[in-house]
Amino acid sequence: MTELPHWAYAYGEPAAHGVLRSLPEDFVVEEDLGYVPDGRGDHVLLSIRKRETNTEWLARELAAFAGIRPVDVGFAGLKDRHAVTTQWFSLHLRGAEPDWSRFPCADAQILDVRRHRRKLQRGELRGNRFRLVVRQLDGDIAALDARLQRVKEEGVPNYFGAQRFGIGGGNLAEAEALFAGRSEVRDRHKRGLYISAARSLLFNAVLSARVAAGNWQTPLAGEVVQIGDTQSLVSCDEPTPAICERLARGELHLTGPMWGRGRALSSGAVLALEEAALAGYAAWRLGLEQVGLQQERRVLRLAVQDLAWTLDEAAATLTLSFYLPAGAYATTVLREVVASGD
Repeated sequence: MTELPHWAYAYGEPAAHGVLRSLPEDFVVEEDLGYVPDGRGDHVLLSIRKRETNTEWLARELAAFAGIRPVDVGFAGLKDRHAVTTQWFSLHLRGAEPDWSRFPCADAQILDVRRHRRKLQRGELRGNRFRLVVRQLDGDIAALDARLQRVKEEGVPNYFGAQRFGIGGGNLAEAEALFAGRSEVRDRHKRGLYISAARSLLFNAVLSARVAAGNWQTPLAGEVVQIGDTQSLVSCDEPTPAICERLARGELHLTGPMWGRGRALSSGAVLALEEAALAGYAAWRLGLEQVGLQQERRVLRLAVQDLAWTLDEAAATLTLSFYLPAGAYATTVLREVVASGD
């Protein structure tokens, strides 16, 4: 597989077009760990603002500068390279620290240094704050305000972003070869990327089917709902008025399958819909089961928090700012607003 499937738009295909990332400064990300470092411990936490710099490359450079192993450097998540991003790194340093002002990377500025008791783990963050600039706007620009207002009020489908699947769907091609036994991937990190891409593909397929059917925010018989921001799941045989009210208030969230071993968690109409959407993915489902993953769920709707925008028609520029929880993609928000060259 080298070409990603088309996933349905919640509000129709965008009628406006533009260019994202004309400059790295057009894609700004600020990481939110959700807590304050301890101030003591064997790990040093560095808040670093980087420009056009790969997260994993920077982690290796920090390890070399501090004289430690790359495995002793942690970070909560990979950040876009073609951007200006601020994120935390942890370094396991029991003794004296190096002079951080001498760190030899012109595109990485150390903003803060704190002690902490634990290494940063992948996914250990509350979310990210974004500022995006889309330039060279064309098409139906006048409709953007109404479309953005709808996104602010209703959210967007919680698709995994295209970057999850690699350039040209390369991660999916690798996953397909892995599942078919044509490839043996020994690098643990790469293997994880390929498997995650396959799982994300199946989730997106189910979500797209629900978006196309117009029920991605409408509860059906047999839903599995998530309680608030927890990972607690509850089966819902029938969508009672009370459940519908709690969904509308954001206290409950509809979910879709993250495929793995075991019996599907959904039932009734939802299970039938999910089975139909995944009918063409039998080999992918089997592959995910054979690598040992268990059935999990992911929220279908992504609420776009603190969404604000400025539309400059004279300059043909749209500036967006918003906050997303961990695991959500800014490009997923943008695809519902404007068709962009990225």
